[in-house]
Parts: sequence; structure tokens; C-alpha cells
Amino acid sequence: MAVIEKKENNRVEMSFEISSDEFKKALNEAYIKNRKYFAIPGFRKGKAPRQIIEMNYGKDVFFEDAVNIALPDAYVAAIEELEIEPVDQPTVDIPGEIELGKDILVKISVDVKPEVKLGDYTALEIEKADREVSEDMIDAKLQSVQNMNARLINANDKEVEKGHVLTIDFSGSVDGEKFEGGTAEGYELEIGSGSFIPGFEDQLVGKKVEEEVEVKVTFPEEYHEESLAGKDAIFEVKVNEIKAKELPVLDDEFAKDVSEFDTLEEYKNSIREELVENANKNADAEEENKMVEAIVKVSEVEIPNGMIESQIDTEVREFAQKMQMQGLSIDQYYEFTGTTEEMLREQMKEAASERVKGDLVLEAIAKAENIEVTEEDKIEELKEIAKIYKQEDEEKFVEDMKKGDLSFLDQALTNQKVIDFLKGKVTIK
Repeated sequence: MAVIEKKENNRVEMSFEISSDEFKKALNEAYIKNRKYFAIPGFRKGKAPRQIIEMNYGKDVFFEDAVNIALPDAYVAAIEELEIEPVDQPTVDIPGEIELGKDILVKISVDVKPEVKLGDYTALEIEKADREVSEDMIDAKLQSVQNMNARLINANDKEVEKGHVLTIDFSGSVDGEKFEGGTAEGYELEIGSGSFIPGFEDQLVGKKVEEEVEVKVTFPEEYHEESLAGKDAIFEVKVNEIKAKELPVLDDEFAKDVSEFDTLEEYKNSIREELVENANKNADAEEENKMVEAIVKVSEVEIPNGMIESQIDTEVREFAQKMQMQGLSIDQYYEFTGTTEEMLREQMKEAASERVKGDLVLEAIAKAENIEVTEEDKIEELKEIAKIYKQEDEEKFVEDMKKGDLSFLDQALTNQKVIDFLKGKVTIK
């Protein structure tokens, strides 16, 4: 029988026993698993009886492996009996000596999923998210596409002005010493893009080709490279080339070139529809986040650190995958940004903690309101996934996925069903 000895701050200390019969069975499994490693005179390797191996190496030679074999099933049985849900790896202690024919006492310390004391989630008010799409936003999107389709033409006979694209050489120094990453040749820079240190681009305005300029700037206090943060720097800059952007005319021909539409008006309408759709999606997500945040505030939940660290593990992996998709390894990201994994984890900690709290609160509401995910819900979600990944045979994709474990859908679908339920309870003003 499993017993909880202490439960404090979501840390459980529990004890249970591995029966003598279970241990005896595990000993035989440990022997079969390991006998090939023992060479006993008079026996072919791997064929020596267990008793002979124990006579040569000690009666406890298989004890450790046997405990490792028997422990998982005993642990699972104990947590099911006690109705607790561990959220990290347990710390295991076997306080007594292991003896044949006797039950083995096991003591375990582990963080468990915390209990949530829900506040009143039916009388909350949240602020309505902005869904407006203005003509200025549509024009800005159109101008962005226009800018991306601009031609660069030679402007070496002109002085540098905002919008020009320069090719420059530069060499930077702080306190008379050059610093890593502060020197480049043939660097392309658009004036007004804000892609360089504040003040750098402004000091190139009015300059000419072949002109050499001394640019004085101050690195931002929050600059990613700590050794340069807040420091004054001098850059020796040479302007090698000046190019001007020649923007295409915004007319029906432009619309045909950059889209599937025949007229500029049709193209602008498609931009409007896209921006409205995105605005609504973003507003929905913002309001859903506000709902969860509001419920977390009126509820009580204390999260064990193990849950937060586990969430951060997940987010670091997802971040690394995003970097990989952009052609950058996570180590290269750390190098380029002057950060470390520890710094990234610290940056993620607060948001990860809030995310865990939100998931726990939504799970508690699901239990309180008997909200469950059905097989039909999972099938519908699989169909949506099939569309996202452009699977031609949707039915085959769904059937193939059904052959595996679909539990990965449970939390996301449960959370969404709870949020849909809350939308009918929370006042959006």
C-alpha cells in the first residue's frame, strides 16, 4: 500500500513497497539481461547459471538492475493508488538493505501537479481588442510591396539622402581599440532603415561617393553585446556607391505583376480583406489571452519549479527549431546575439510561468464544467491539420494518424473548448 508521508508546496514525499515476489521476478529478468557479460571458467560466456554467477560475484550482483526493472511498475501503481500526478523526475531512496524474501521499502520525493482554487470566472470583464483596419494600413502594405519591387539605379552623382541604398566600408573603435564585428567592406545599407546603431545613418546624409566620414555614435544601454553597451564609438566610413530606388507606378499593370488581380482596386480590396482577417485573428487571440490572464488573477495556484523548467525546455526546443528553419543553429544564434542558453531561459521564465498557470486554470475549469474532448473533436482537428499541410488524401491522412497516439491533441483542444465556453461568460467591453 502506498502512503503519502508529506505534502507541502506541491512536493510529495511518499513510500511504497516492491513485493518480494516482484523483486524475485525482476532478479531473474536482470540475470537474463546481463548474463552475457559474465565469463565463468567451465561455462561458455553467457551460459553460466545465476547461482554460479552469484557465488563468484556476490549474491547482490543483480540487485541494482532488478530494482530498476521492478521500480517503474511499482511507482506507476503507487501514484495511481494515491491519485497524484507527478510533473518531474522523482528522487528515489531505498533506506534499508535489500534482502531476498523480503519486501523492499521505497521512498520517493517528487513535485506533483498543483491544485487550483478557481475564482469566479463567470463575472469577469476584459477590454475589447482593436480590430480596426484603416486606409493608412492598407496604403502602408501597398507601399511595402511597391518598395520590395523597386529598381535600384545608379545615383553616384547625387548626395546621400533618405531612401538611398549605399555600399560602404567601415571600421569602428571604442576608446581607440577596434572591436569584433565592427569592421566590414562592401556593406549594403539603406538610409532610413534603422538597421544600424541609432545616429549612424543620419550622419551619412549629404555625403558623396568616395567621401570618407567619421561617424560618432553611442551604443544603446541594452545592446546585446555587454562589452559595448552604453559605450561611445567612432566609425571611419567610406561611401563607395550610392543607389536610388525607382518605385514602380501604382496602377493596374503593377497589380498584374505582383498579384493574381487585373486591377489595382481589386488588389487593394484583397489587401483589405487580408488585413481584416489578420486583425480579427490577432484580436481574438488577444482577447482569449486577456480572459485567461483575468481568471488566473482571481484564482489561486502555486506552481512547482519543475513545471516551469519543463515548459521552458519545450519553448527552448521550439525556438531552436524556428532558428533552424531560418538557416541558423541555436549555437550560432547565441554567438551572434552575445547570449547564452541560461540567458534565453531566464528571458522565457516569466512567460513560461504564466503559460503553465493558464493551462492549469483552463484544465480546472474543464473539470468543473465537465468539458471533454471527444474522438469527433480529434478527427475534425486532424482534418484541419491535413489542410494546413496540404495533404491531397485527407481521409488517408486522418486514418494513418488515428493508428497512433492522439493524446497530443488533448490539451490544445480542451483549452480551446474551455475558451469557447468562457466567451459566453466573460464580458468583453
